[in-house]
Amino acid sequence: MLRYIGRRLLGAIPVLWGVATLVFVIMRLLPGDPAALMLSESGGSAQAIAELRNELGLDESVLIQYGRYLARLAQADLGTSLFTQRPVITTIAEQLPSTIELAIAAMLVAVILGNALGILAAAKQGTWLEGSIMTGAVVGISIPIFWSATLLIWLFALVLGWLPATGQGGFRYLILPALVLGFASAGAITRLVRASLLEVLDQDFVRTARAKGLASRTILFRHALKRAFIPVTSMIGLQFGFLLGGTVVIETIFSRPGIGRLMVNAILWKDLPLVQGVVLLVALVYTLVNLATDVVYAYLDPRIRYG
Repeated sequence: MLRYIGRRLLGAIPVLWGVATLVFVIMRLLPGDPAALMLSESGGSAQAIAELRNELGLDESVLIQYGRYLARLAQADLGTSLFTQRPVITTIAEQLPSTIELAIAAMLVAVILGNALGILAAAKQGTWLEGSIMTGAVVGISIPIFWSATLLIWLFALVLGWLPATGQGGFRYLILPALVLGFASAGAITRLVRASLLEVLDQDFVRTARAKGLASRTILFRHALKRAFIPVTSMIGLQFGFLLGGTVVIETIFSRPGIGRLMVNAILWKDLPLVQGVVLLVALVYTLVNLATDVVYAYLDPRIRYG
């Protein structure tokens, strides 16, 4: 297993290099000059803009900029933000805890709610309860995040006054954004849990267990769930990536600090090092989540072995 993890981590290097190269190219194809944007408020002259471009190294050829960028990455140096003049890794480290807090809270909502409803729908197959649960799952998937966020703010913050609408602080500030993101992912998990569990319950070993007189609850929770959760594990990993992407909208709507708002501001100001650093961080998280998913696979299914 350790050798497999080591190979996967080494295999992540070309993936991260590809992501870094793609972001580097895209950011330089976007219109706008970072130096001109930095001096726009002070009305900088053409000479001042040219001097700033020279200071930032933006007047060099793209190949030279790319070479220096890769050299810094090889030393784990993400560079310096063009606008704050602070190390990119420091800026990201300040915003990352808020995003991780939100993503984990939303993931807990999605996993607990999605698994519970999926199991209940499979156990009550063919009843009105199953139909209601699956209808709710489709609605949860279909509703845009910004709409459900606005609705929950209106209901719980403005009408009922139970929860704060925006900002960051204690647990109460985390509830609404976590629920919005969690509901969006719970629908997909519910549908997959139900489908996977129904497929497992139709297999021969389940029919054998029933023939031996085992209770339905014992068959469901002791024998069927572990096997049914194998494809669900992959879905949870993908949903975690979706949650990281969803924080861009949620952090903006709820006025929360985090990687999402940091990315939006960096793109608007064309802060090249900061955008590249955030994207590389997200790519690294995806890689680590996929690796963790494979390890959980081996635990859930002893037939899977990694050399």
